[in-house]
Amino acid sequence: MEEAHQSNKWEGYVDWRNRPAMRGRHGGMLAASFVLAVEILENLAFLANASNLVLYLSKFMHYSLSSSANIVTSFMGTAFLLALLGGFLADAFFTTYRLYLTSAAIEFMGLLTLTVQAHIPSLKPPTCALASTEIPCQKVGGQKAALLFTGLYLVALGVGGIKGSLPPHGAEQFDETTPQGRKQRSSFFNYYVFCLSCGALIAVTFVVWIEDNKGWQWGFGIATATILISIPVFLLGSPIYRTKIPAGSPITTMFEVLAAAIYNNCKSKNPSKAVMGMEASPSDRTETSEGEESNTKAMVPSRTPTEDLKFLNKAIKRKPVKPMLDCTVKQVEEVKEVLKILPIFTCTIMLNCCLAQLSTFSVQQAATMNTKIGSLKVPPASLPIFPVIFMVILAPTYNHVIIPFARKVTKTEIGITHLQRIGTGLVLSIIAMAVAALVEIKRKKVAVESGLLNSADSLPITFLWIALQYLFLGSADLFSLVGMMEFFFTEAPTSMRSLATSLSWASLAMGYYFSSVLISIVNNVTSSFRLTPWLSGSNLNHYHLERFYWLMCLLSSLNFFHYLFWANRYKYRTTSPC
Repeated sequence: MEEAHQSNKWEGYVDWRNRPAMRGRHGGMLAASFVLAVEILENLAFLANASNLVLYLSKFMHYSLSSSANIVTSFMGTAFLLALLGGFLADAFFTTYRLYLTSAAIEFMGLLTLTVQAHIPSLKPPTCALASTEIPCQKVGGQKAALLFTGLYLVALGVGGIKGSLPPHGAEQFDETTPQGRKQRSSFFNYYVFCLSCGALIAVTFVVWIEDNKGWQWGFGIATATILISIPVFLLGSPIYRTKIPAGSPITTMFEVLAAAIYNNCKSKNPSKAVMGMEASPSDRTETSEGEESNTKAMVPSRTPTEDLKFLNKAIKRKPVKPMLDCTVKQVEEVKEVLKILPIFTCTIMLNCCLAQLSTFSVQQAATMNTKIGSLKVPPASLPIFPVIFMVILAPTYNHVIIPFARKVTKTEIGITHLQRIGTGLVLSIIAMAVAALVEIKRKKVAVESGLLNSADSLPITFLWIALQYLFLGSADLFSLVGMMEFFFTEAPTSMRSLATSLSWASLAMGYYFSSVLISIVNNVTSSFRLTPWLSGSNLNHYHLERFYWLMCLLSSLNFFHYLFWANRYKYRTTSPC
């Protein structure tokens, strides 16, 4: 009877009260569905303001266009980079359950701060007429600027914690020892991006319209209320969640293995004796459950470390000189798994640098064009509706049509590999940058022909041309983000999954930061050869944005060949990485 009770437990998992999680009672698609519902609300709250923030900073806080763009990319980059901190904390100390609740409360505080500032005129710089010379536009400063950035970076901290805990919390609800569990987990990642897109759809339509027509205090207020509502929605799933028990700091393990490998390599005079046999120990074996036997390559037992990254094998010695450098084969193999996914991670940064243009220059381009569709005037910040609608349509289509078809054709459990998905995203981003350059050439040609090159008036060209680059970048985002999240989650060691999944968001962060750095480098280099840099000034018509987009296209192409080099050499942990 006791054995049956033990077999019903999920090993390594607890419920929300820290009691052992039970099979049949905890986990499954129902538990993950609460996570999906929360993601709609969470992303709505975040993107409601992020998508329109450039215009808020330039119109109401009186920053220049390029300064506004850099503030937004730095804010978005910080938010996504902090997902690494969230993932680390979830793996090492907190559970994903507790971390989400804490992070949502922090984001709520940040949004509340921004709402109060937008509502009270004395907390903003004085309004000014752009055409007036008597009242110069005064940029926000002092305590008002401090309040603005306190609110923004509280939001960034909260978003980072949520991004680092919510996707792995949902993915951990499935039994990966069964084909059905792995397929459901794969579907979860697809629907996670679908729900993320649904939240974004509401944000860039309804909330942006509210901000432009009713006032920013209402837009911030809606976001504040939404993140507050997400907390009880998340709590509704508490009785059926299963939560992975934190396994201690994965960073400590990595540094320990690396330090031992370096130390032993330096000390070892006889390389053939550097790696000694290990006593048989269940804990030293690579984790492979019975249900995965048919789908998993025979993992190498503890006595024989794998031949990949041989340098790290030196970390294993029967009698280490220093006890603190005593490493097991399991620890060494886990560090190898992490190091092998890092080159793939670096290759996705350029893609996200392209995606950063969606919330900066593309919005500013659309603002100079005719934004009417019939009698309806569309706010420029609502432009992301095009890739979002496409993602909302494509995600279920991919899950229910493309993947089943691919499984039949390839006769594999996964159908299309994660690396193939990421590669598709990289190709689409190259096409998007080429399209963006061609559209900008057309936009400036219309400006010249209309005699509006030096004017701030709208150009007689529809903003729907900009939708083309949004469409390709949105498709690239769908393929790459789902591919990255599932790839990092499944290929990383169990003890590091939250941190590894956060690499998807860290890639976004690096992309936003690289975009800011690239703009600065381009401006510095071009200003040394000509009087005005490519991307500077208050009039977008004087920018050489098309040259910048061609540069991005070239860099993305070089990055794709870099990606192929690593992707072709990568070996999955399992034959069906699902």
